[in-house]
Amino acid sequence: MAEEQQKQPSGKTIAAIASVPFIMTLGNSMLIPILPQMESKLHISSFQTSLTITAFSLVAAFFIPILGYLSDRFSRKIVIVPALILYGIGGLLAGFAAALFPQPYLWIMVGRTLQGIGAAGTAPIAMALTGDLFKGSAESRVLGLVEASNGFGKVISPILGSLVALIVWYSVFFTFPAVVIISITLTWLLIKEKKKEKEPMPFKKYVNGLGSVFKHEGRWLIPAYLAGATCLFALFGILFYLSDMLEKEHNIMGAGKGLVLAIPLLVMCTTSYVTGSQIKENNKLMKRLIVIGFVLMTIAYVLLAFIGHLTLFIAILAVSSLGTGLILPCINSFITRAVGKERRGIVTSLYGSVRFFGVAVGPPLFGWMMGWSRPGMFLSIAGLTFVIGLLALFLIRVESGEGKPSGGKRAEAYRNKPAGLIRPFGGRQKAGS
Repeated sequence: MAEEQQKQPSGKTIAAIASVPFIMTLGNSMLIPILPQMESKLHISSFQTSLTITAFSLVAAFFIPILGYLSDRFSRKIVIVPALILYGIGGLLAGFAAALFPQPYLWIMVGRTLQGIGAAGTAPIAMALTGDLFKGSAESRVLGLVEASNGFGKVISPILGSLVALIVWYSVFFTFPAVVIISITLTWLLIKEKKKEKEPMPFKKYVNGLGSVFKHEGRWLIPAYLAGATCLFALFGILFYLSDMLEKEHNIMGAGKGLVLAIPLLVMCTTSYVTGSQIKENNKLMKRLIVIGFVLMTIAYVLLAFIGHLTLFIAILAVSSLGTGLILPCINSFITRAVGKERRGIVTSLYGSVRFFGVAVGPPLFGWMMGWSRPGMFLSIAGLTFVIGLLALFLIRVESGEGKPSGGKRAEAYRNKPAGLIRPFGGRQKAGS
């Protein structure tokens, strides 16, 4: 055990890994404060402005499994670095289009599409890389840091976006290539991947093995995916609603709006960091925290349906963010340890896809529900979090002690092998197998 700990990568490596989801988070969160301004400057509808978030996220959701497979077949860095470069190029295209073209909306969407492809090779691959480089409690701790980095990016993004937009609203797009250079440099210089011990698996065998993973583990893996997607759906949907409400109902704009938007995100970020540092390998604790998190979210959304006072609204919204911060690090840890190294990239990438799908659906659906009924909107979201919480309670099973996530007796028997969480489809196999 001591020898294993000595081989754990350095703090500089952790910082490099954490920079990747941080950069990815800026892609949507920095735009949230400028959406009303974009709507008025480009003379487009609220739905069209929300599509700048949706396009980014849907494209990312589509490409994440593809890049996840490539990261399994080749290496994580070979995918992450070009993805970050493409992410920066997309920001430049959107920025120059807004600055130079009389009708820039279409080109902004093209730029956002390129950014979405680039984002597909960031945070989900960083999760898989964490699983490759860290083991045991260190893995859970670093995954908590990765989620906290994601959350910290969400915290400062509204503030940074509001401040940068004081220059001109589209200057936000030029911020992306400026900050992405830092992450590219850190990733290239500080992350040292372990050499692959065997040749990449043929694609057909890879897909068949992945199918077996879901056959045996799908009972808990799919609810875990849905839990992550629901958290991001609710988070970005409510941020979209809050940004609109602050500007139109309370006349709060600029950096002030960014600071208000950052409050629930700061709560989520802090909770994610603390949760990731405490859960270690205790899967029973992780499941308990996931269920508690959904209880907090459900109660908060029910209350928000009937509260109009801004200070009280933000305070209760912070409670829902506390729940999100409890859930995400636990889900990340479950999923990252679900399979061995050979398929870790695709399994974490599919998780990233459903998270991005939640982000994509959130703003336009909330935009529609805002015109329908404010109480109905929050009560509907409360119903969703209640159902997902029940699925987590009954379908995510853990063994006694610190245990492992379980899909039932067949999956448990399948997984009870000398090495690897899902033995025949993990990174470790018997010689000659």
